[in-house]
Parts: sequence; structure tokens; C-alpha cells
Amino acid sequence: MNKPIIKNLTRLKNHGAISMHVPGHKNMTIGNLKKLNLALDMTEITGLDDMHHPEEIILESMEKFKKYDDYDVYFLVNGTTSGILTVIQAFSEGNSKYLISRNVHKSVFHGLDLTKQQAKITSMQVSRYTHQYVEPLLNNDFDEEFKLGICTYPNYYGETFEVDKWIETLHDRNIPVLVDEAHGAHFDLEGFPRSSMKYNADYVVQSYHKTLPALTMGSVLFIHKEAPRKDQVIEYLTYFQTSSPSYLIMSSLELAQEFFEEFKSNIFFEKRSKLIETLLKKGFNLHEPADPLKIVINYDGFEGYEVQEWFENEDIYIELADEFQILLVLPLWHKNDIYPFKVLIEKIENMIIPERKKINSKVSPLMTKSSDYSASYFQKIKEVSIEDAEGEILAQHIVPYPPGIPILFKGEVVTRHMIELFKDYASKGLKVEGLSNKKIIVKDE
Repeated sequence: MNKPIIKNLTRLKNHGAISMHVPGHKNMTIGNLKKLNLALDMTEITGLDDMHHPEEIILESMEKFKKYDDYDVYFLVNGTTSGILTVIQAFSEGNSKYLISRNVHKSVFHGLDLTKQQAKITSMQVSRYTHQYVEPLLNNDFDEEFKLGICTYPNYYGETFEVDKWIETLHDRNIPVLVDEAHGAHFDLEGFPRSSMKYNADYVVQSYHKTLPALTMGSVLFIHKEAPRKDQVIEYLTYFQTSSPSYLIMSSLELAQEFFEEFKSNIFFEKRSKLIETLLKKGFNLHEPADPLKIVINYDGFEGYEVQEWFENEDIYIELADEFQILLVLPLWHKNDIYPFKVLIEKIENMIIPERKKINSKVSPLMTKSSDYSASYFQKIKEVSIEDAEGEILAQHIVPYPPGIPILFKGEVVTRHMIELFKDYASKGLKVEGLSNKKIIVKDE
């Protein structure tokens, strides 16, 4: 049998690929995952407890994940997505809407679709550095009742907002809060932003595997002890997680939590400073978001995709590139890690930079106004030219890659602003799911 997945993963490993992307163990060079043995891949035999009804070792393990005393912990072996779907399901009773920020993960919309829910999409503030959504605004969104508020903190690029005020505003109106903190499992380490748990978010999901040294899909759901519908959430966790949970993933979560508790930030910030110095000397421009684990870089006269090629030519693999920039996800460097930091620095110093050229990139005008979302299935759809789409109802999410976050949603009415955005994407030749040959899919009457 030809084994293309193993073949290509092995090729990268043997070629000395350097990780500046997730997962947080960085090709097993960060943390203690080498302590894991594949022989530990077992099932719920005597003495190994049951993740769906934990009473013994799994319960004991989860009780040790005490980042905040007011929160209980539940393992997620199907990734953060399973936690998001679970909470949405638990709040699906009743006729009121969900209140969501426009940059929520696609799993939020999957949850709304599965439960046939409606949502108010908040207006948004766009970062002037990354040109990405960063902060949900709540100026005029309280003319109706909401059953649950959902936001993303931080965004993909490591940018944050005053999540404490957002949570407080919703709680003042008796609206419970789910925070998608997938990219913030390392928050609360010295020198890093504070977790939304400090501000009493009702539900917080963290993808341990993204930034901490855990196996992929290893995540955690934190539930405030006074969170509404807590019992329903716990019940639905058994619906959205596999009946054959991975003991390897759960074991890796234990190792990641131990890493978090013992981590000292001094080595990380020393190496981060050296990396930044090297990048600046090479002529790169840097944006340092609120999360020190992320660095956004660009080079005058070049698109982010071109900069990505320079790094990959040196076997350095980044998290993502877009028209303007690339995103680096740094390792949590620590004492006795085996990350090839010296090699990384040498490769950047020796990187070949082509002769500077001129580009005329302009920022795509993202949708920033509030909108409504209604879970819908359209039996009849049609393809229309974007020029003729005003007033039509989108039958497919519009998802630019990267970063792969939906920005326009199935069920939204197409506005003139949206059409200008479609035209801009088409003229630039960007990869956009839902937009093909200057046409989109809409509801057919």
C-alpha cells in the first residue's frame, strides 16, 4: 500500500523541518511528550475509569486542572469544536437568539445549524495592523433578548480586546457567555495576557494542543461553578465526543498541564528577543500583538505568500500567510528543550531576499456592521453573478483562505457592501470558498 500521509510527514521530519506553527510541541521539541508510549493506547478496562462518567482516575486528573478555583474542568478529546457544539446545544431551548461576534469559528455556525437557531452578529472592529476582525462591538445590540453570547479571544493573529468589559456588559443583562479561547491555553503565564476566566466567563474552551505541548485534538472545557445550564452541558458532552476516547490524548493533556504549571517565562522572552532582533536586521517589519507567542511579519514590496516561500525554502514552516503578512506561532522555549533555535536563527540570517519590487495592495473592505443569522437549509439554490446578487440570500458561507474564518454567512441578505467585497476578492484572485468565477450560490425561490 502506498502510504502518502506517512510518506510526507516522514519527509518533513527527515528534512529537518522547523515548526513555527501549531501544535505547541513543535515536532516534539517542546515539553515532555516523549514520555508517552504508544503502548498506553488503551480503552476503558478495569482501573482506567470512563471519560463519559468519570469517578476514578479521570475525575482525579481533571480536578488537578485548577487554573481558577471557580471552574470545573472537562477533557475534550475531539478538539475544542466538540466543546463549542456542546454548549450551543445546551442553550438551544427557547426562542431567543444567540449573540455572536463575526469572527467566531465555523463550528459555532455548525452548532447553530444543527440546532436550527438564530443569531445576531455583532458589529466588529478591524485591526489596523493585521486587517483582521479583533473586537465585537455592542453598541446597538440589546433591543432583544439573547440566550448566550459567544466571542473569540484572542483572534487567530494573537490580538486581544477588553474581554472583561464584554463579559461584564453581557452579564449585566443576564446573558451567559461562552469564550472561544482556543488560541489562549497558555494565557496567565507570566508576561502573557490574562484568561477570560479571570473575568468570570461562564464557559471557556482552550485548545491545549495549539500552544501547549499536547497531542492534536487535546482540549479542555472550563465551566464556571455557577454557570447556567451546567448539567445540560455536561450531559451533551457525551453526545459530541467519541465513545472511544483516546487515553494518549488525555495523558498528553496531563503532561501539558504539568508543563503549564512549571513553566518559567524568562528563557522564552530571551529567545523571542533574539529572534525579533534577527528578523529586524534582515529587513522584516514586525507587528507584536498582545499575545507574545504570535509575531506578524511582512517585507516591504512583497506579499505575504512570497515571504512564506522564503521561509519554506529554508525548511521553516509558518502558521499562515495572507496578502499582506505571515504569522509565526513561537515555541514556549524552556530549559532543556530540544528546539533547533540556533539553526532557526542561522537560516533566517542566510535567507535570500529577492530584489524589492513594487506592489499595490489595498485592504479588502470587511463587513463591520451587525447582521442577523438564521440557520437554514435551502432546497433550491442557484448561481448568480456577484453584480446581480444584491438583495439575494446567501446559500453558502463566504470563507477567504487564509485564515479560513467565515466572514459572510449563509442566510445573510447580500448588500452592496458585500458585492464590493466580492469584486475585490475576485480582482485579486484570492482563494475564497463560496466565490467562483465571480459567481456565488444564493437561495432560489
